[in-house]
Amino acid sequence: MLVGEQPGDKEDIAGKPFVGPAGRVLDRALAEAAIPREEVFVTNAVKHFKHEMRGKRRLHKRPNNYEIERCRVWLDLERTIVRPAVVMALGATAARSLMGRAVTIMKLRGRALQLADGTAAFVTIHPSLLLRIKDHADKEREYRAFVADLKLAANVLAQAA
Repeated sequence: MLVGEQPGDKEDIAGKPFVGPAGRVLDRALAEAAIPREEVFVTNAVKHFKHEMRGKRRLHKRPNNYEIERCRVWLDLERTIVRPAVVMALGATAARSLMGRAVTIMKLRGRALQLADGTAAFVTIHPSLLLRIKDHADKEREYRAFVADLKLAANVLAQAA
């Protein structure tokens, strides 16, 4: 299971998670990590698209703690239904929702964690971060680290099977 932050503009319109630009980055990274997208349940920690209007554009606004907590019941229900062996939080909002507290991604990244119910968990960056990195070398380095995070989770899943 992959958990993102919230739907973006494209996702809100389509009614599906990760179908916009960040979704294309995620699809490419999953393919490079040899993880079939159709075998991964993809969702968001916050279920609504929080935004502000700027002209005709709807610009993303970060969900607050209240919104994260209110939507946590839906994420918990999804986890109960799907029963994933491994969950990966994509970004700080998803990590906060899964862990029940704010965490520092860079401190936990690359480590296998365990949720209260025993599910293996990982935290990594949100793929939208990669869209905002301007320097090509920095972007490529961060992308490679993101793929490595996905591979790590896949290896833990393979060992559990």
